[in-house]
Amino acid sequence: MLAPPSAGFRRLLPLLKPYRRNLVAGGLCMLVFVGCWPLLAWLAGQLIPAIGAGDFPRVLRVVALALAVFMVQKLAQFGQDTLLAGPALQVSQDLRRQLFARLQRLEFGALEKLSSGDLTYRLTEDADRVGEVIYKTIQDTTPSLLQLVVVFGYMVFLDWQLSAATLLLAPLVAALVSVFGARVMGAAERSQKQVSELASLLGEAISGLPLVRAFAAEPWLQERFEREIDLHRRARYRTQRLLALQFPVVGFLEAAGILTVLLIGSARIQAGGLDSQGFSSYIAALLMLIDPISHLTTNFNEFQQGQASLKRLRGIEQEAVEEPDRPDALPLGPVQGGLLLDGVGFAYSPTQPVLNDLSLEIKPGQVVALVGPSGAGKSTLFSLLLRFNRPSQGRILLDGQDLGDLRAADLRRALALVPQQSSVFSGTVAETIRFGRPASDQQLRQAARLANADGFIEALPGGYGARIEERGSNFSGGQLQRLAIARAVLGNPAVLLLDEATSALDAEAEEAVQQGLKQAMAGRTVLVIAHRLATVQEADLILVLDQGRIVERGSHDQLMAQAGRYRELCERQLIRVSI
Repeated sequence: MLAPPSAGFRRLLPLLKPYRRNLVAGGLCMLVFVGCWPLLAWLAGQLIPAIGAGDFPRVLRVVALALAVFMVQKLAQFGQDTLLAGPALQVSQDLRRQLFARLQRLEFGALEKLSSGDLTYRLTEDADRVGEVIYKTIQDTTPSLLQLVVVFGYMVFLDWQLSAATLLLAPLVAALVSVFGARVMGAAERSQKQVSELASLLGEAISGLPLVRAFAAEPWLQERFEREIDLHRRARYRTQRLLALQFPVVGFLEAAGILTVLLIGSARIQAGGLDSQGFSSYIAALLMLIDPISHLTTNFNEFQQGQASLKRLRGIEQEAVEEPDRPDALPLGPVQGGLLLDGVGFAYSPTQPVLNDLSLEIKPGQVVALVGPSGAGKSTLFSLLLRFNRPSQGRILLDGQDLGDLRAADLRRALALVPQQSSVFSGTVAETIRFGRPASDQQLRQAARLANADGFIEALPGGYGARIEERGSNFSGGQLQRLAIARAVLGNPAVLLLDEATSALDAEAEEAVQQGLKQAMAGRTVLVIAHRLATVQEADLILVLDQGRIVERGSHDQLMAQAGRYRELCERQLIRVSI
């Protein structure tokens, strides 16, 4: 799990533990790489006077030795970069894996608050940025910091008075970097938030283009899109402007520092406190500080942007998750499909009751229809049966066992949902029906036959291996719904939950789907939500819900004879009394 905001990147360190061997080997290579810098500075001090004196043999020896040191250093750098890149990338992968696993366990109330575009951006761009910061911290920031310490230590060894003068500029540089870093982090947070909003708008726009075109609303959408990309541009520009200002300011201080050292160094040589060879080594070492300082400045800015990304990723961790199974949760044996609701109540908040004192017994194999206005609690009842939510009061029993006492995975294998809008993942037809569950080809075909889907599947090029495009765009609504029914019955569930399974279909497609439903429902307990009441007249029991309560119950004929709410709803849909 990720940590509270104050912990930052430190709490990601445990993710590196499995890769200790690579880290140790890479660390040793890093020490060799860093240790070569003082040696190269010393060799520079030997080389410059030799060149000035015209001592070619000595120049040749120093150059040969410098090349050997460079060879060792670059080999060590290669080992450092390759050995440390793996753990850094693994941490990024582990982080993304943890977040996605967490996302799958979020409460549905929390999930509905988050836009798909924003979540996509967090799990792609934000996670990549955090991974990049981890990689640069291990592979670049750490050796740059060590290089800074080791090389400056060598400079102190050469002349501590000159080093003390050089050190006077360090606090000013550090203060400027810190100030810029804080501002960059704030600007990055605003920029990333704007990118998330842009991604959300793009997701809505792409899925809603047919609707936009149908209403000739393209100018409105274009204007909204241009407004969002302009806000995005401004947010990114503020970040880039801060970075553009920082580099020349810090660069000027670096140049001023070098010139100051040259001035003081010449005075030290004139006073006899430093010889030309030592000063040459000192200048070479000073120049070796420029690159790590530049890297540390750049990486600090990226670190601040990574902090903003990590903060957004931690937002997923702070959302409420589905209540886990109890430690003593019971396995679910063979299921008959009997359901009992005993005084069930549910509220999303104390002031927002959805179900009130709901009591109901459903016998195995019974078909029960739930009708009533929107907001009556029908879909909420389904979410309680699937244990997406738990009752605020009362209990729900499956074959005499409280749903709260069962393992969620076992419970959901015993129940199957056919939603109003068939949601499918891209892949083959066989993968869509299996949906990650082990099933033989024979079981696959049997499920398709029950769903009245085997005919059109066999006619497809590739049959069960035919590809389904994103959002099922290359299949009709009726075909997708029959695939959803096949997916539901593949595990042979005892209870089938149908949520307006044919409401979005035309008459021809509905007939094919209704045939599939009729076959799939045989021998199972079925609960069906329906607003089109003509589809539920043959149900064994019809429940009329209003404001979270059962206000009427009975068969179609019984309810029509009562001349109550159900009959009123039927007459609105031109369904007449049949008795």
